[in-house]
Amino acid sequence: MSDLLLKPALPGIALRRWRLLHRVKQTHAAQLFNVTQSTISRWESGVQAMEPAAQLQLERLLTARLDSAADQVLARLIGESQRPMHLICDLTHRLLACSPARAAEFTRPLSTLLGQSLWRFATPEIVLRESALATSGWHEIQAPPAVEFSTGSNASDLVPIRAGRCRWTRIPLSDGSAARLVETL
Repeated sequence: MSDLLLKPALPGIALRRWRLLHRVKQTHAAQLFNVTQSTISRWESGVQAMEPAAQLQLERLLTARLDSAADQVLARLIGESQRPMHLICDLTHRLLACSPARAAEFTRPLSTLLGQSLWRFATPEIVLRESALATSGWHEIQAPPAVEFSTGSNASDLVPIRAGRCRWTRIPLSDGSAARLVETL
């Protein structure tokens, strides 16, 4: 199953944002997805849900990667931080970078978690906050700078989450995708 955790209308919003960032017209996107321009329009407006194959293709387009030198510097700064924090793909929740303080909380080596979605470890409070992001403007180009909230704990030994305060900061990467810095406060 895909890690794309978007509600039916959100893939269309993500597709529109990708098109705008990359200056791709609906007609060209239609060619990429092998559909009509009107189908792209219906996806973006939320009138029509994307088929699973199209969602996977969209996920590949939108998944955050740390390809550029600037993005790799960001990952290095997080990897050298003394504070408990990690960087995930804003769309798929795949772990991109992690501080030693955060990695020390895990019971598996960091190398086995990098590139893996952390969504399965989410607490009910995290799930609730995630579901509210769409209406807060989080997925827009001019996203709110950060979101702070209280999180409960989970029952995972692998990636434990303790009750406390958390801050999410959305960071645009050089390729137009978005990452999320997750900090324990």
